[in-house]
Amino acid sequence: MSKMTNLGNDIITILNKRYAPNTMVETSYKNLDLAFKTDDQGVPILLFIGKKDEQGHIKGERYARRLKKSGDGTLLKDHWDHKGKAT
Repeated sequence: MSKMTNLGNDIITILNKRYAPNTMVETSYKNLDLAFKTDDQGVPILLFIGKKDEQGHIKGERYARRLKKSGDGTLLKDHWDHKGKAT
């Protein structure tokens, strides 16, 4: 089941942008800290959202992006799955 609506449109807008390939990007939105890993095309694929602790780790929730493309590269599915707590 897609959890995209649980992330909110503003966060989805941040995650729909392209970033540097194969990097971990840290940012914040309102009172939340976000960290996400990008794939080799700069698309966010793994998200940690919550609050940073003293060591810089985000305590909160973890999401994984599911992208499904056809043989010619057309995007068929794009959604975020909630994977549980991020500690």
